[in-house]
Amino acid sequence: MVMALLAGCSGGEKNHAEAPSDKGKVRTELTYAAAKDINDMNPHLYTGSMPAQGMVYESLVENTPDGIKPLLAESWDISEDGKTYTFHLRQGVTFHDGEPFDAEAAVKNIEAVQSNAAKHSWIQLSTKIADVEATDEHTVRLTLTEPYYPTLLELAMTRPYVFLSPRDFVDGGTKDGVKGYHGTGPYKLAEHQTDRYAVFEANESYWGGAPKIAKVTAKVLPAGETTFLALQKGEVDFLFTDDRGTDSIDVEAMRRLEDSGDYRIVRSDPMNTKMIVANSGKQGSPAQETAVREALWQSIDRETIGKQIMSGTETPAETLFSTNVNYADIGLKPRDFDLDQAEKKLEDAGWKPSGGDGIRAKDGTPLVLKLYYDANSASQKTEAEFIQSTARQIGMKLELVGEESSSIASRRSSGDYDLLFNQTWGLAYDPQSTIAAFASESSYYHATSGIASAAELYRKIDEVTASANEETRKVLYKDILTIVHDEAIFIPLTNGSVTVVAPSDLQGVSFKQTQFELPFEKMYFE
Repeated sequence: MVMALLAGCSGGEKNHAEAPSDKGKVRTELTYAAAKDINDMNPHLYTGSMPAQGMVYESLVENTPDGIKPLLAESWDISEDGKTYTFHLRQGVTFHDGEPFDAEAAVKNIEAVQSNAAKHSWIQLSTKIADVEATDEHTVRLTLTEPYYPTLLELAMTRPYVFLSPRDFVDGGTKDGVKGYHGTGPYKLAEHQTDRYAVFEANESYWGGAPKIAKVTAKVLPAGETTFLALQKGEVDFLFTDDRGTDSIDVEAMRRLEDSGDYRIVRSDPMNTKMIVANSGKQGSPAQETAVREALWQSIDRETIGKQIMSGTETPAETLFSTNVNYADIGLKPRDFDLDQAEKKLEDAGWKPSGGDGIRAKDGTPLVLKLYYDANSASQKTEAEFIQSTARQIGMKLELVGEESSSIASRRSSGDYDLLFNQTWGLAYDPQSTIAAFASESSYYHATSGIASAAELYRKIDEVTASANEETRKVLYKDILTIVHDEAIFIPLTNGSVTVVAPSDLQGVSFKQTQFELPFEKMYFE
């Protein structure tokens, strides 16, 4: 069986371990294990691998820990009313097929995205663009229907506002498919064998200078033992947390690789928060009561979840957003794991022990809630069972229901749930995207609609996205985050991060302001 696994790992490609004749040479190739195929690389749709698209395509601006920085736009101006953005494009940039990246190409791409409006309605910017025009060869003017401060943040996302050569368009657009995948990024797609591998070669004409890693190969392998054996054999030499937040091998296997001295483990700062969403708007559900939500919050032992269930790869989360998220470091008071306090909250709210099973009740209603989790996530199932056991100690019964993630998303939209697992949108999108979802009927509207201050919450959300004043935004975000924290609607569990397992001699391993990409162009071997 082991021999069969090893043979299966090769996939017909060259072994990336050094040949004897390569001794002393600096390595210039990197192969990473991918849990899934790169799929359709059309950057204006959503089926493609985001790490792969991040290598090939670029946006006008880049989101960094120090704020928005230039990328394909060298500079920009914002009108006093906050509705007009004028971008001054970097000159001398070409697509991978040799076509110039200029204002005309930029406008065609943005128009291609806007022509598929229904597909992009999740991103609020797509609903606010009134016009885009080229005012000269290297200047683009973007006009909005109203001020929208996250404009630059949403333009910086991995997709959809990135740029593809107009030669690749089909019938003048991209919504019905594309003929090629030529971006302006540091790597270009050179070869793709579906469900086997994809090869990305350095863009020697890249405006930022050709990357030192000349070839990056994404090799599709099953997670677990197969990937671990491939790393040991040298058929792949790099892996990282995928765009679903999943690691290809477990922590023990990572440690074995690290102990060998051939690999090192690098982890990013927190990228997102795993949480339980409580439905305050569901009639007849105990989840409508703030005291019930608070009691559940205080019955959860996050330290044990992070250290044991997540094997130390995630850290306990005390608030909806970690403090490295913009506007989130506001000093909210944590609710510690405290079963006595949790019981007292229930007791004070009128939830009394009833019958011999230890489950509390109030006005004839038992304290029973259904908790939905992703049936395909082993860690979520284990977390749910652990949370269920401690909740039982305070007289709360959680009925666990495992479903497909698509079914859980439908429940979230329809409001047909008491509690469900979810996570924040992530560092590149927060706080604005998760907070906008508080008022969205397709997202968290049902979770927030039952609180006393719902109308105030929605008003402040509208105000914060339209505010052009930084100090005003800070005040509004503090108010918004304080409301949902005090109401205990979004019960934080752990903070997730990106984990990289890299060869010991690979330098320049770093992270972007997103869990969906890695800057391969900054990496190099000693």
